[in-house]
Amino acid sequence: MNLKTVLGGVTYSFADLKEVMAKANEEKSGDRLAGVAAETVQERIAAKSVLSDILLSEIRNNPLISPEEDEVSRIIENDINEKIYGEIQNWSVAELREYILSNEVGDRELKRVSRGLTSEMIAAVAKLMSNLDLVHAANKIEILTTCNITIGRNGTISSRLQPNHPTDNVDGMIASLKEGLSYGVGDAVIGINPVDDSVESVKRLLHATKDFMNEWEIPTQNCVLAHVTTQMKAIEQGAPADMIFQSIAGTEKANRSFGISADLIAEAKDLALKQGTGSGPQVMYFETGQGSELSAEAHYGIDQLTLESRNYGFARHYDPFIVNTVVGFIGPEYLYNNKQVIRAGLEDHFMGKMHGIPMGVDICYTNHIKADQNDIEDLSVLLSAAGVNFIIAAPMGDDVMLNYQSMSYHDVATLLNTFGKTPAPEYLQWLEKMGIYENGRLSARAGDPTIFTR
Repeated sequence: MNLKTVLGGVTYSFADLKEVMAKANEEKSGDRLAGVAAETVQERIAAKSVLSDILLSEIRNNPLISPEEDEVSRIIENDINEKIYGEIQNWSVAELREYILSNEVGDRELKRVSRGLTSEMIAAVAKLMSNLDLVHAANKIEILTTCNITIGRNGTISSRLQPNHPTDNVDGMIASLKEGLSYGVGDAVIGINPVDDSVESVKRLLHATKDFMNEWEIPTQNCVLAHVTTQMKAIEQGAPADMIFQSIAGTEKANRSFGISADLIAEAKDLALKQGTGSGPQVMYFETGQGSELSAEAHYGIDQLTLESRNYGFARHYDPFIVNTVVGFIGPEYLYNNKQVIRAGLEDHFMGKMHGIPMGVDICYTNHIKADQNDIEDLSVLLSAAGVNFIIAAPMGDDVMLNYQSMSYHDVATLLNTFGKTPAPEYLQWLEKMGIYENGRLSARAGDPTIFTR
């Protein structure tokens, strides 16, 4: 494996694949914090040049974390289709990029080739792509999943309705829920982040959302985003949960810091299939975000984009209904400004789709990051063009419980209208029955939560 190149009369030499991968990454404050980023633009270009000539077999044969010491690595390695890998193992990363972007290659071909790729290979090719490349490539891939309804069809953008409340007050949550539904939001999931992670609180919120769904015959899914073990206890005690949620990371050590393991996630999936209220077959919901492994001091000197890709290799193993990156939530120590947030959102979405998983994005930022609402609206437009499976929305784009800025209910409606897209077909049919949509578009009554009064 060649790890050296000469540019402009200067020789650039890299110690190993890990260093090449890190220094080929677009600038991220998290990589600089970890001490793995390129020192100059010229060094970044040199690393990209070296990476472009590395063979896929060389990436697989030089694991960044050995499968013997990391269960995420083992899962990624064991899930590879050897026949497909054998057909492409001698491709360079540059050749993989050309294949993905080729006009002759579409959804079927990309889904097939993805089964022969490790997460590190997908991360490597993302590093060689421009923002437009990431949009174009992701838009080729259609990922359909089914829990109670099917989402992900071309021509649709689904959404998670996030009616969080700072005290988990059910009446307050229901008020936000009604407003979101009145804008046509919520076909991906009605998903609540609880303040109180107790079993009783989770049960109360699950019952409240399910009762409301049943009363109004809403074709969607519910979930309360407590720790996986809390949700499991709630389900075992009879709480009606359509899915089980968990935040995940790209290394076994980082997952341990979240209090999870591969076996625990497998156990949760089995419980959701046997005792959950979702129809399935997909019943899991995962959330990710660049930088979590560094926060947990479990990054092994690997850049945050590559670790994020490993998240998706881990998630793929459990056949999830939805996955989303929370792209600007952690803060400026990992993604410093609008440029880095936009880049990371496009990278994550592309890498998720290249893993064959139903990829969504929480298009968001915290108030101490150098970004504003216009920046995340820019990202929302790019992701809509990229065929994002779903986005997350909170009342007025302001999550009063988690204290960060996201997309609003009316932002989702605007994106759908601008791009001529709709919610998932089953949900759209219900929206039209309720008078919220007419002829595939929001009606004059949309945005009126009194629709949900008897």
